[in-house]
Amino acid sequence: MHSHEPFIGDLKHRQLPSDEQEALLAALSRSMAMLEFTADGTLRDVNDNFLNLLGYRREELIGQHHSMLCDPTYVATGHYEQFWQHLRAGDVISGTLQRRRADGSTLWLEAICSPILDAGGQLQKVISVAADITAYIDDSRQSHSVLNALNRSLGVVELSADGIILSANSNYLKTMEYLAHELVGQPHRILCPDDYAQSPEYAAFWRDVCHGRFFSGRFQRRARNGRTVWWEATYSPVLDARGKPEKIICIGADATYRVTREVSDREHLHLLSLGINETDNAVIITDDNNRIVFHNIGFTRMLGFQAQQVIGKRPHELFAAHPNFVKSIERCHGELLQGRSFHTEELIHNMNDQPLWMSAVVNPILDASGKLINAVCVMTDITNTKVHEVLQYRVLNAMARDSSLTEQMNLLCEEVERVAPEVIASILRVDEQGRLHTLAGPSLPEIYNRAMDGVQIGTSVGACGAAAFSGEPVVSADIESDPRWDDFRHLALPHGLRACWSTPIKSSDGKVIGTFAFYYRQPRSPSAFHHLLVDAGLHLCALAIEREASRARIHQLAFYDSLTGLPNRSLLLVQAGQAIATAERGRSTVAVMFIDLDRFKQVNDSLGHQAGDELLRTVATRLQSQARRSDIVGRLSGDEFVVVLTQYDDNHLAEVVKRIQDRLSQPVHINGTPLNPSASIGVALFPANGNDIETLLHRADIAMYQAKAVNRGRFSFFSEEMNSMAQERLALEGALRDALRGGDFELHYQPQIHLRDHRLHGVEALARWPHPQLGNISPGRFIPIAEESGLIGELGKWALEEACFQLSDWRRRGIKVPSISVNLSATNFHDLELPQFVSDLLQRYSLSPTDLTLEITETVLMDTNPSTNQTIAAVHALGVPLAMDDFGTGYSSLGYLRKLPVGELKLDQSFVRDMVKDEAVSALTNAVIRIGESLKLIVVAEGVEDADQYELLIKQGCDVAQGYYFSRPLTAGNLEIWIRDFMAGKENPG
Repeated sequence: MHSHEPFIGDLKHRQLPSDEQEALLAALSRSMAMLEFTADGTLRDVNDNFLNLLGYRREELIGQHHSMLCDPTYVATGHYEQFWQHLRAGDVISGTLQRRRADGSTLWLEAICSPILDAGGQLQKVISVAADITAYIDDSRQSHSVLNALNRSLGVVELSADGIILSANSNYLKTMEYLAHELVGQPHRILCPDDYAQSPEYAAFWRDVCHGRFFSGRFQRRARNGRTVWWEATYSPVLDARGKPEKIICIGADATYRVTREVSDREHLHLLSLGINETDNAVIITDDNNRIVFHNIGFTRMLGFQAQQVIGKRPHELFAAHPNFVKSIERCHGELLQGRSFHTEELIHNMNDQPLWMSAVVNPILDASGKLINAVCVMTDITNTKVHEVLQYRVLNAMARDSSLTEQMNLLCEEVERVAPEVIASILRVDEQGRLHTLAGPSLPEIYNRAMDGVQIGTSVGACGAAAFSGEPVVSADIESDPRWDDFRHLALPHGLRACWSTPIKSSDGKVIGTFAFYYRQPRSPSAFHHLLVDAGLHLCALAIEREASRARIHQLAFYDSLTGLPNRSLLLVQAGQAIATAERGRSTVAVMFIDLDRFKQVNDSLGHQAGDELLRTVATRLQSQARRSDIVGRLSGDEFVVVLTQYDDNHLAEVVKRIQDRLSQPVHINGTPLNPSASIGVALFPANGNDIETLLHRADIAMYQAKAVNRGRFSFFSEEMNSMAQERLALEGALRDALRGGDFELHYQPQIHLRDHRLHGVEALARWPHPQLGNISPGRFIPIAEESGLIGELGKWALEEACFQLSDWRRRGIKVPSISVNLSATNFHDLELPQFVSDLLQRYSLSPTDLTLEITETVLMDTNPSTNQTIAAVHALGVPLAMDDFGTGYSSLGYLRKLPVGELKLDQSFVRDMVKDEAVSALTNAVIRIGESLKLIVVAEGVEDADQYELLIKQGCDVAQGYYFSRPLTAGNLEIWIRDFMAGKENPG
């Protein structure tokens, strides 16, 4: 049924292939009751499920009017006519419908009626798909179990006929952020926006509900704090024997996230449409005949074509004068017909015959059968970038090969002339005496080059002499009439040189060290494209000329890390590639070590970046001291280093890695501060783990993360299992994000028992993740992923809210749980808004600060983030107790205990497990308990599993214990049963 209430919703259509359509229809026909009737209500077809459901024979229905299936009193009302008005308008009708069987009895259907319109928008026919829900409505024997199931999974609120809230389940209360006593007895309108609650539509909604109508949809509601909640629900009236409404049941779920996402998607599509037309990129769309049907403004801006010159044309017709580009277009169309995307970079000419470099990406749009129906081409002007890339590639390669300056400059001129055939390029050097010397001019006559060599610069020495003398570009648009060429015109004109544009080449200190000139075969001035070529070539010329005087320095800048002096990534890849090629020829092996410093960020944060730089230099020195002449040591970036080992003994590789790791971990003093650095190392081997350096680096990186995941300061060799684990971790991270958004996590609760009087001290809330496909995923798997992916903060906040809600619910129902403790990560304490969040939770759920305990690990204490101490102090100021979890397993410091407001110490289960059988461990646990006594801290022993441990803890004077000896972590419902039995004396350990 349609509701008068405003709601968001849309029907998304997707064209399926015919075989998928047939499979879908067959599946629907097997599982659902289906009915087809015409625009005038005549029944055309029904499936067997529908006949069995209503008890008719096919011949009794076909040709009859749809109204025979409805109650006659309903057919006579305006509601039945409204039903047909909606269908004729093309509205999809969904909801709960009442229909009559052949024997006159009534059944209830959950149905979707879908109108089929013709091209003119007129109703042709209606397809109805339905399922029998009579048992859920009429069968009192099953109603209790159905309601229980609904109550567990959905929000349920019960209202009187005049709109007063009679009751609401916990799901509904949690969504609307109310406690039960705050909501029961209030009018339904307090949950609605004010303007809607006072509107005629709202009054009409209640009037229709009271007349027995069911309403389904998404309704805008208002939570206790004013937050908008989109409630996807069904309002179902419960009628008495006379057909009068006794009450209304609303069952639904929070759809706010989905609605917000849909609104965001629509905004995104709007912005996308703006972006397509307003971007500087050129966009064209072609049809199935490869004719252009759309182009954006950027296409006209980039290429100069107007709409009348483009629409209806095939792309190759626009560029018929450029056969090389036409070949690319034809190759592109062939790829598109195969359903493949196409990418190319081409030097083309626009409508004004100006050159530009264009990057084109073309994507096919296929119909259900795989036939090409459209192609979308996005073209980007990469002239500036490409000019630099093209010119630099050959010149810088020549420099890397240590070729001569003349060869480098000739390569530059040749590349310029290749992309701009109308240009003749020349490069001259200016010596200390101000004389010109030819460096390159491969297309100039040799006699002309010799004539210019040794000429003194000056205002009347052609374009090059004048540019070198003035330090400014000089354009001689017509050599024949330019007075600067009076003494040199006889050299240029006989060789067809009619114009010249010369630009001075300057060193880093502004001194003119040469000229870069373009000659032309006809009088003219340089184009914008020529300016780009000169801009890109000038610095290459300067670099090459200055390199003669400082070749070593240039080599250092290009291929070495400026901080450590080690080869940078570029040189490292080249050197490692050469080492691998040598090993391949010699059938030997190469080991690639990926080294990552542990806690390097803490050094930067606490001691400053200068200290971090000093540590990096120290690491580089130590790595070099351990490397042999044949080994390669380089720095990738940040705190990541690489060592490539060649010609090593396979049997002693692990010893070599361990020796390097030990050397790196030796103490160091930086700015007077002692540090104990450590590094995690991953190792990949050629050829076992890869045949190229990029693959080996990637796999060594995976192995390094595997080592770090076990414990920092370790090393690990790559295996295929690690690769699978890395892929699995990516998948698990995606599932974790979905689980947090979808509410798939749940809390279990483990009791904590006072050992002196055996009363309940509190419960610890523990996150659990039951995954529908992967099963129960342990915290040991999902917590590290949450920390690394930045989701741990969101998970901690969810646990806090869920725990506070549960404790409030227990209190409301008289279940005596003294307090609840929740584990938080260091990331949560980086959030300066955490104290306010906790305060709001306590207020919302009517809890006192001592009802909640926050458990922190020693990593929080060691954290150098400036927000941590501030956040801890603010939480403590609220009166919320703090407990130190896993005490004794990390870098515990009594100094931290003295400075931080910790009220509990949690003795780690690894100590409890061994305390009975290991006297040294027992002595340690006794020492921790004595520390707790002296500092007036409660000591909580974790992981108590047997009576011996229990008795020894009592003997040592431990305050509180938890573990399997008392109870495993339990769901909220099972914990309530445990508490009942515990209070009755049935759970009495010892």
